[in-house]
Amino acid sequence: MQLLDGNKVSNDIKDEIAAEVSKMVEKGEKVPHLAAVIVGNDGASLTYVGSKVKACERVGFESTMVRMSGTTSEVELLAKIQELNENDDIDGFIIQLPLPPQIDTQKVLMAVDPSKDVDGFHPENFGKMALDMTTFIPATPFGILELLERYNVDTQGKHTVVIGRSHIVGRPMSILMGRKGFPGNSTVTLTHSHTKNITQITSQADIIISALGVPNFLKAEMVKDDVVIIDVGITRVPDETAPRGYRITGDVDFENVSKKASFITPVPGGVGPMTISMLLKNTLLARERRALMKQ
Repeated sequence: MQLLDGNKVSNDIKDEIAAEVSKMVEKGEKVPHLAAVIVGNDGASLTYVGSKVKACERVGFESTMVRMSGTTSEVELLAKIQELNENDDIDGFIIQLPLPPQIDTQKVLMAVDPSKDVDGFHPENFGKMALDMTTFIPATPFGILELLERYNVDTQGKHTVVIGRSHIVGRPMSILMGRKGFPGNSTVTLTHSHTKNITQITSQADIIISALGVPNFLKAEMVKDDVVIIDVGITRVPDETAPRGYRITGDVDFENVSKKASFITPVPGGVGPMTISMLLKNTLLARERRALMKQ
C-alpha cells in the first residue's frame, strides 16, 4: 500500500509556482494577484481563507481578503463582484462559500467573470471542462488529478466509482475520469444517496473517489484488493481524547480499507492540502492567460 501524500505533492507544487513567480519578477512582469471575498464570520471559512492568504505569501503572489458583514445584501455583494471583475490588478478571485441565507449563491457565482473564476464554478468554465476545452478545473478535482498523475496511478480502462454528486467534487470528477487522456480513460459509475446496492458497485471498482461527507462510510468489505482510494471527506468527529475535542475523519475506514488498497489518501493530509495548491495554480494560469490577451 502506498500513501498518496497530499502534503508532499502540495509543497512540491507551491515550490514550482514560487519558481515561476521568481522568473516573472526577474523579467519585471506583474505577479499573480488572488482575491477572496468572505461574507460573515463563519469560523471554518475564516480559517480556510486565512490559509489561502498564507499560501499566496509563500509563493510570492499578491493577495486581497475582502471581508463583508453577515448582513450584506445580495445587491451589495454583486456590486463588489462587479468591482473585482473590472479591477485589472486582480487576476482571479473566489467567493468563499457558504453564503448567508439572504444571498442567492447561484446568482453570485454567475456574476463572476469566467476569466477570473479560479474556483472553476461558473457554468461557462464547467461547460468547457465537460467539453475537454482549456479552462479552470475546480480546485479539489484538479488536485485529485494531480495526485493520480504524480504517483502514476493507472486509470486507463479502469472502473472508477465516484460516491457523491456535488457540483464541487463528485460531478466534475465523474466527467474528468472519463475524459480522453491521463488521468482519465476510465469507465465511470456515479453513485449517490439514491443508489441501490452500493456495496455491489464499490466492490467491483478499481478506483473509488468518495466525496460524501459521512465519516467511515466506506468499509473494508465494500472494496476489492488493490483498490485505489481517494478520500475527499472531511468531517469533525467529537473525540474527548483529542486536544481540540474532535478529530478530522474521512469517508473511508482508513485503518481497515488501507490493508486492501494499493494507493490511498490519508485524512487529513491527502486531498485537502492539494485544494489550495491547485487554486494557486489556477491563479497562475489566469495571470498567464490575461498576459497573452494583452499581447
